Amino acid sequence: MRTRIVAFLVARGEATFTELKQALDVTDGNLEAHLKKITEANYLRAHKEGGNGRPQTLYSLTDEGKTAFRQYLASLQRLLSFGGTE
Repeated sequence: MRTRIVAFLVARGEATFTELKQALDVTDGNLEAHLKKITEANYLRAHKEGGNGRPQTLYSLTDEGKTAFRQYLASLQRLLSFGGTE
């Protein structure tokens, strides 16, 4: 689920809790737990934005989070390339 959250944010730039929940089809509690873990790793930042109605929390990746995701993808690519050499 964490990989899906990060991949969504890489593509999207930022998203609200509700947008993440709907796009990933996950419960509030499950999403909240994963967001907390990603935030604790310094891969995610959250900020509140006002507007009409109540403020919304927007989530986006930190530079560290983007770098970690690129490294993760590179590692997967290397693993996949090994699979094709047998």
